[in-house]
Amino acid sequence: MIIELGIDDQARREETAAIRDEMAGQISSFVGNQMERETRLPGLSFCKVTTPQPPTPYLYEPSLAIIIRGKKRVVLGNTTYIYDASRFLLTAVNLPTITEVTDASPERPYLSLLMKIDLQMARQLIADVETLGPKAETQRKAMATGPATVDLMDATSRMVRLLDQPHDMLHLGRLVQRELLYRVLTSSAGGRFRDTVMVGTQRQRVAKAVAWLRDHYTQPLKIEALAELANMGVSTLHHHFRKLTSMSPLQYQKHLRLYEARRLLIAENIDAATAGIRVGYESISQFNREYRRMFGAPPIRDVAPLRSI
Repeated sequence: MIIELGIDDQARREETAAIRDEMAGQISSFVGNQMERETRLPGLSFCKVTTPQPPTPYLYEPSLAIIIRGKKRVVLGNTTYIYDASRFLLTAVNLPTITEVTDASPERPYLSLLMKIDLQMARQLIADVETLGPKAETQRKAMATGPATVDLMDATSRMVRLLDQPHDMLHLGRLVQRELLYRVLTSSAGGRFRDTVMVGTQRQRVAKAVAWLRDHYTQPLKIEALAELANMGVSTLHHHFRKLTSMSPLQYQKHLRLYEARRLLIAENIDAATAGIRVGYESISQFNREYRRMFGAPPIRDVAPLRSI
């Protein structure tokens, strides 16, 4: 399934153009010649890309992603999200994806920001506000795009401007982040996020299993214990886990292991056997086989061009 841009998105791009142009200058200057840079505001980082990027593995955390300029494709299982400055991307749990920047140039670089979501803040906000917009559509994934409205982009712009005002940022940063979160939670995409993070819902119990796997992916997977953690039967967990993440628990664990192995191969310049063992594989031949199946080449051949950058 492909979730593409619609007719209304063009109107939103035009409505927010002036706000985004102001932010583009600030973000581009802040990032400089780097590709990514974290800010002094906890959980907030910027990205700048000057050429289209090939499909790349990326693990999304619970977060809000907003494009200021350019376009991106995100693949989660069998679902492809295509979005630009007219829409935001909201993620409720850790999700292994393939991302691709499709619109970028030196003259008009791709610019975006990522705000990691404080789940405790989100739960408190949901509890404080009695009605937060449309209810979640049933059986939907923990990732969604929503409209980047003028109100949302205005709050985003004020958050970016705070980076040049350290004293104000100290006192107002969390308040503006809370406002941004409010705008997202009351949008058409907010329902599934609310149901995923609120304690006691079925989606939250599955999210609990997702979080456990994220933290313990190197350990052998015992599906019965995972189902018990989620307070579900094994078949029920399998069904709802796939609905939330687009993959089974075993597939999810495999993605986490292979994504981390690839990161280790690039960042620490280690050999394939060491990487495989560190992420939990007992059989190196199995690791090499599954790595090649996912990334299209054996480990060392796959990362060789990236190691030379």
